[in-house]
Amino acid sequence: QVQLVESGGGLVQAGGSITLSCAASGRFKDSIGWYRQAPGKGREGVSCISSSEGTTWDADSVKGRVTISRDNSKNTVNLKMSSLLPEDTAVYYCATGRYCSNAGYGMDYWGKGTLVTVSS
Repeated sequence: QVQLVESGGGLVQAGGSITLSCAASGRFKDSIGWYRQAPGKGREGVSCISSSEGTTWDADSVKGRVTISRDNSKNTVNLKMSSLLPEDTAVYYCATGRYCSNAGYGMDYWGKGTLVTVSS
């Protein structure tokens, strides 16, 4: 079992930056991703890192504005988002599992999420 806890959410002005952190009790699985769900919308992938493939994936909607990074010493994965837009407002979830996918089908463990609100 892996338990994931997200932190770092909050209220940010448009154009600002925020860094979300995901801490794991236990070992992360091969792939670690960030997903989000905006009010009234479905879940979508934001960014994902695959250890076995040595690759990262970013959604087109955030490409160039996000950086996913892993800190093995702290057993955390961070997501830095910059040039935030009001449409980035969502609950952001950390997940880990077998493979990265936009819908999150390859993820086996999920955190409870952290809310990011971007004001215009």
